[in-house]
Parts: sequence; structure tokens; C-alpha cells
Amino acid sequence: MDMDQTIRKYALQNAIKFKGKANPGAIIGKIFAENPENKKQAKEISQKIQEVLKEIHQLSVEEQTEQLQNLAPELLEKKEKEERNIFAFLGFDDNQNVTTAFPPGPEKYPHIGHAKACLLNFLLAKQYNGKFILRFEDTNPATVKKEYYDIMLDNFSWLGAKWDEVLYASDFMDIYYQKAEQLIEKGLAYVDKSSPEDIKKSREKGILTKHRENSVEENKTLWEEMKTAEAGSAILRLKIDLKHQNTTMRDPTMFRILDEEHPRQGKKYRVWPNYDFQNSVMDAHSNIDMRLRSKEFELRAELQQWIQKNLSITVTKTYEFGRFNMKGVESSGRIIREKVESKELIGWDDPTLTTLVALKRRGFLPEAIKNFVISTGISKAEATLTWDDLIMHNKRLLDNDAKRFSAIFDPQELQISNTPKKQVELHLNPNEKKGGRSFKISENFILSKKDLDQMQDQELIRLMDCINIKKEGESIIFNSEDFEDFRGKGKKVINWLPQENNINIEILMPDKEIIKGIAENNIQSLEEGEVIQFERFGFCRLDKKADIFKFWFTHR
Repeated sequence: MDMDQTIRKYALQNAIKFKGKANPGAIIGKIFAENPENKKQAKEISQKIQEVLKEIHQLSVEEQTEQLQNLAPELLEKKEKEERNIFAFLGFDDNQNVTTAFPPGPEKYPHIGHAKACLLNFLLAKQYNGKFILRFEDTNPATVKKEYYDIMLDNFSWLGAKWDEVLYASDFMDIYYQKAEQLIEKGLAYVDKSSPEDIKKSREKGILTKHRENSVEENKTLWEEMKTAEAGSAILRLKIDLKHQNTTMRDPTMFRILDEEHPRQGKKYRVWPNYDFQNSVMDAHSNIDMRLRSKEFELRAELQQWIQKNLSITVTKTYEFGRFNMKGVESSGRIIREKVESKELIGWDDPTLTTLVALKRRGFLPEAIKNFVISTGISKAEATLTWDDLIMHNKRLLDNDAKRFSAIFDPQELQISNTPKKQVELHLNPNEKKGGRSFKISENFILSKKDLDQMQDQELIRLMDCINIKKEGESIIFNSEDFEDFRGKGKKVINWLPQENNINIEILMPDKEIIKGIAENNIQSLEEGEVIQFERFGFCRLDKKADIFKFWFTHR
């Protein structure tokens, strides 16, 4: 296959993947990967890609698919195979209905790691025509808050996850009590009234506390007493192995006494199960076939399966995938909470964070977040990623659909003599070429002071989609209107504004700096929440429409 065909096949493949609009960078990456020697012709290949894309972008997705089917059908087959088999390694039959669950603790605002676990479990159920359950692990009244339930429901829905059922672990307390009593009756759980220090020593050094050999009857009595005992005075522990190689198996705590009021249950209960116990019981109660979760839970799988086996309930399959960390981004809920309270962060939606509220407010699209977290893979390997990795997925979508506008942050008024008075129609989106940005121009313009300072004498400059200008001495003069006069002779294209009807704007940058400027009047048509591109500046999300339009910077 010659180079022209190679470019075309990868251009068609990428265009089909992204709703008809291909990314040149992705295409050249494929070409270099196929043959590193092609890097020697990088400039020629880039030019050829642009030529091919002009043609391909005129086609519908159906027409693009037909061309790729004729040119390189294996690329279509590969795509279908990859999508069909993303979870194939788990070993489920194609005709099997797989029930999955995602159980977040409503103890903080969800972040991009939650997004990965949520979406993977949702997509697994969808892949196998099963059922997806969103289950709140809310059996710690000391940390659970109503606002966290609400924001999680909102954020996960925004991501595109669609659950068949929402459950609250705190609604099943009577079941947990029944299961605890079964283990006590079997001699597999005991009430320990030792001090926290002695219990810690017991688990670290394998030392029995004096309560480990309680009789079943003694434990039944102490269990009932826990319901009215002082908070922190006793716990229910499993009786497994104090010298087990897996430290989570060393007689772990299953129930503790807490007096805090619960946002759903109020003061109805005082003895609360911990994560491992209620998680094991609820998975079996809902007949969960598989749960995908991050690797931090790997050691807990053995404990949770021990609980299920000894209660004679369904044993849930789990798969723990490697975590990914975002370089330089704080993810600890406790630390974020402290920084919010100290005003070091402006809130859980601070632009430096990867909480979903922060990403949404900055202008990251849910589809981009989905593509990003899926691209991190579901292997056991850990990964450290950067903002650039996420931005790549978001930019790919915004490049196709975002509206374009002009803004200037160091405005300087000037008169360009002999400019014809006329109506100019610029495109809201260069891919659609449907106009949408109307201007009345005369001789009076606003340009960027930086652009003006950089102009060289006799240098031909084009005001974007408007006119050609030239610097002569200290003056800027009108040269011509036609772009063809500029092609091949001009130095660069700059943005501009008329001197009337502009709107004051402020843009909050990720480092909290606020940049002030003016933008074209056409931004009046925007709705709060829209993500647009200020040409030659970057993508921004309109946060608030007021006398001054306030934006949040998304990325370049």
C-alpha cells in the first residue's frame, strides 16, 4: 500500500471514530508507528494529510465507512472486535446477563477515579445485557452527608452512567444484624471490649485478647449489650487467624458503636457494620456477578469472600485493576476538605482538582472523561498520567463542535484608513461553515497590543476572515479584502474586534489568576455552561452571564 492509501485509510478510520472529523495528529502517529522511517518525510506527510482531510470531511460518516470498507476493511473489523471484547478476559459468555454494582461511599465529592470504576461497571453490565446497580456504602454516620449522595447522583448521571436500581446500604441494617448473629452462633465472631491499643497490638503481633475465647453465649449477651453500650467501648470481630499473612484477615473489626446521627436513618441505629461486612452481604443480597474496582481493594477480596463463604451466601467475583494517579493533583478527600475549609481551595470544584464537579465546571466533556478513563486500561499495572493526557481527549471533541469567538486581552484601538464599510459574517464553527457571527466594520478596530508591537514594516497581516492590512511606518493601512491576496505572501492571521458593542469578560485560570479582556458581542447568544473557543487563546466555559461575562479556562 503506497503512502497516499496509507494516509487515507488512517484518516478514514479516525474520522469514523470521531463523528466524521479526523485528528491530523492521530493520523500521523499511526503512520509513524507503522514505519518509523516515515518521520523523515514528516513535513510532506503532514501536508498530504491536510489535503486528504479536506476531501474526507466533506463526506458523511456513512460514505467514509463505505470507503474504508473498500480500502482497508480490517480496520473496521478491528474496531468492532476491540469494542466487543473489552471485557472478554473476564470469561463471561456472550449470552450471559451480568449484574454489576458500583458502591461509592457518600463521604466526599467524586473524582475521576470514581468515574473509572462507575463507568467500567456500567459498561460491563451493558455489554452483557445485565443489570447495573448504584449502591451507596453509607454505614459510617460519622462521615456520610446528604450533599454527597446528591452530588454523586448528579455527577454519575452526567457521566452517562444509567443505573437500573439505586440502593442504600444503611437501609439493610436488620439483615446485617441477622448475619452477624449467624457468625456469633457459629463461633466465628466475638465481641471484644479491649482498648484500641490492645486490639492494635493483637492484630500486629498475633496476640490473643482476653475476649477471643468468649463462649458463644457470652458473645450473644455482649452483642445485645453493644446496642446500648458507650460508643467505642466494644467491637464485633471476626475470629479468623491472628497470624494470617494477609493482615486484613487478622480478626478484623466488623461492627462498631457510633453515636453520630445518620442523614437517612437518624438515631435509629448505634451499632454499624464496616465496609467489608456490609459490602459482602449486599453483593450477595443483590446477586452481583462481578464488580470491577481499583487495586487498593485487592487484599480485601479474600476477607469479603471468607465472610460470604461462612455465611453460605453467594460468593462475588471481583477484579481489581491498577489505579492511575494524576500527576500533581490532590485526590485525598480529607486533605481537599481541609483545604476548602482553610480557603486554600475555592471549593470542591477548584480548577486544580479532578473532582467531577471541577472538571465539569472547567469545561471537560463527559464523553472525553469516559474516553480518557477507558484509555487508561483495566490491567493490573499502575499509571501516572498528566493533565495533557486528559486534555487530548477533550480537545479532540471540542475541536469538532465548539463555537469560536474573538477576545482580546490587551486591547488597543486604532483606525485603519480606507477600510470599506461592510457586513462581515464569520463562522461559529469552521467545520460547519454556516456563519453565525455578524459584524459591521468600518475603519475603527481593536487589535491586540502584542500583535501590533510584533508587526514589521511592510508585513502583510490578515485580520481573520475580514481584510488584509500592512504596516507602513507608524501606520496600519488597509491592503485588500481577498484572502487569495494574502495566501503565500502574508505573515500571519490575527483576531480583531470592532470598536463598538463588545462585552467585558473575565477568565479564571487554573492557577486562580483572573484574566480580563473584551469579547465580541456575539457571545450574548451563549448559555451558561457552554464551552467555546476564544481564537488564539483557548477553550473556556461560560460560568456566569452578567454585566461582565465570567468564564473558566478549560485548556489550550
